[in-house]
Amino acid sequence: MTVERDFPDSLPYELRQPADQRIPFVFNSPHSGQCYPAAFVRQSQLDPQTIRRSEDCFVDQLFAAAVMLGAPLMVAHFPRAYLDVNREPYELDARMFLEPLPPYANGNSARVAGGLGTIPRLVGEGQEIYAQKLHLDEALGRINNIYKPYHAVLGDVLVATRDRFGYGVLIDCHSMPTGIRFPESGMRPDFIIGDRFGTSCTPELTNSAIHLLREMGYVVAHNKPYAGGYITEHYGRPLKSFHAMQIEVNRGLYLNEHNYERKAGFDQLQRDIGLFLADLVSLPDFHFLDTPLAAE
Repeated sequence: MTVERDFPDSLPYELRQPADQRIPFVFNSPHSGQCYPAAFVRQSQLDPQTIRRSEDCFVDQLFAAAVMLGAPLMVAHFPRAYLDVNREPYELDARMFLEPLPPYANGNSARVAGGLGTIPRLVGEGQEIYAQKLHLDEALGRINNIYKPYHAVLGDVLVATRDRFGYGVLIDCHSMPTGIRFPESGMRPDFIIGDRFGTSCTPELTNSAIHLLREMGYVVAHNKPYAGGYITEHYGRPLKSFHAMQIEVNRGLYLNEHNYERKAGFDQLQRDIGLFLADLVSLPDFHFLDTPLAAE
C-alpha cells in the first residue's frame, strides 16, 4: 500500500485536537508537510532544496494557537509536491503518466494546465518534478490511500462541529511566495483573505479577518491573487451552515526561502496570528446563523 511504503514510520497526516472543542472553528494546513518519502525523492529529478519550493513551510506552527483556543487543526505531513489535497480528487495531467487517464479524471482544468494538479508536475517557478513518466497506479494509490482518507477526516470533523454548534467554520491556512505584489502599486501583501469572491462564507467573517489584521498593521488583500482553492470552494456551503475561508501568509514575514529556516520575525508573527485568531473566533453566532445566504 502507498501509506505503508511511503510513510512506514509515521502517519501522512494528523488531526490535532484540544481536550474539548470549545468553538465552532476547524483549522487546516494542507501544504505544510515536510516528510518526503524516499521512493518519491528517487522518482524526482530535483535536489532536496528545490523540491520544497511549493511547501507552506511552518504554517501549521504559525497557526498552532488554534488548538489552544479550542479548535481542531488538521495537518498534512506529506508534501504538496507529492500530493495536493487542495485540488479535486482526479485533477491529473495526462503528460505525466504511461497509461491513459481514466474517464472520470479532470485533465483539462487550469490547475492541471499550470502543472499543479492533484499529483503536481511542477514546483516553484516551473521546475519539473519527475525525471520520467509515472505509472497511473502510483497516482491512484496516493489518491485512494491518502487524499480520500484525509478529506474523510476533515469532512467528518466539520460535520461534527456543525452538529454540535449549529454551524462550522473552516479556516484553510497557507503561505505565499515573498515575491507576490499588487499589480497596481507593486506593494507586497502580508496576508490575503480568500472567500471565493463572497460565496464560501458569511461576509462578516471575511470583513472581520481583514479588519483585525489591518488593525495590527498588516497589509491585507482580498481574493487577489488567491481567492481560495478546492478546499475553500468544496467545504464553503453557507446555505448548509458550513463556512470556509482561506488565509495566505507572506513567507517574507517569517521564512528564508533559500534555506527554509525561520527568520527573526517568526516568533512575533506567530504571536500576532494567535492574537488575531483569538479575536476572529469570538465573532457572535448570529453572524453565521442569520446570514442573508442562510435565509434564501
